[in-house]
Amino acid sequence: MQASAGQSFPRHRASAESVLVVTEGRCIIRFTATDQTVGAGQTAVITANEWHHVEASPSFTAVHVIPKEIRFAFSGPRT
Repeated sequence: MQASAGQSFPRHRASAESVLVVTEGRCIIRFTATDQTVGAGQTAVITANEWHHVEASPSFTAVHVIPKEIRFAFSGPRT
């Protein structure tokens, strides 16, 4: 996955745990209660059923490792 400055992915949660490995740049994973910045060479584990969205900061490229059976639910903006 990748995003340019100012881009973000929709707020969602997933049925299974996944891992985001940032290979270039930096992103912010915005969870309901906290934010996590992940830079090149770093990894983030996203637990199942946790609402979040990913924002480019300023841009990033990453590998998102997800199980084949994963399912996503999408929601509006974080409140």
